[in-house]
Amino acid sequence: MGVWTKSNITRPVKLQYALIMSNDKNIFGCYVSITQAYPDADQQTKDLATEQGRLFRDYVWSEKGICETIKKLNQDDYGKDLKLALFQFYVNPIPMMEQALKEIEAYRKNEKSIGIPIVVNDKNFFSKSEEGRHSFLKQSVLQKLDLLAEVVKKKKLDTKMDLLKSDLEKVLT
Repeated sequence: MGVWTKSNITRPVKLQYALIMSNDKNIFGCYVSITQAYPDADQQTKDLATEQGRLFRDYVWSEKGICETIKKLNQDDYGKDLKLALFQFYVNPIPMMEQALKEIEAYRKNEKSIGIPIVVNDKNFFSKSEEGRHSFLKQSVLQKLDLLAEVVKKKKLDTKMDLLKSDLEKVLT
């Protein structure tokens, strides 16, 4: 399952399980990009990359995953200028890709959407305990919401960011 692509830096990347919630009224969506090991990497490295991808997807899309939790928030409750804030999780991106990621993407006026990249790696996620992993996801999402608030203010969007942040904090606790 997934789509094989070649990134702009010629490293094989398997884009797996891109998901925008099935209810198109959700203000949040999730996307996961998992960097696979080089084709000539040893089997242990390949297995680790595969296992980390599976593990992280569970934290995003399982019944207790973060996307299951945040899908409770309906875009109609927060204004008309933002229909989708897409959390883009990049699992173990190669350094060049990580450097190319912006803290937050530009607002797409036609789509009324914005992409919000979050890098996931050994240091901030996989080396943590279960509690630490959930804490990382919660804190990352809430920190990125502050950046989203800046974009909303700069672009003069009608999105009720105080209410959105308050509601998001409630569903994440």
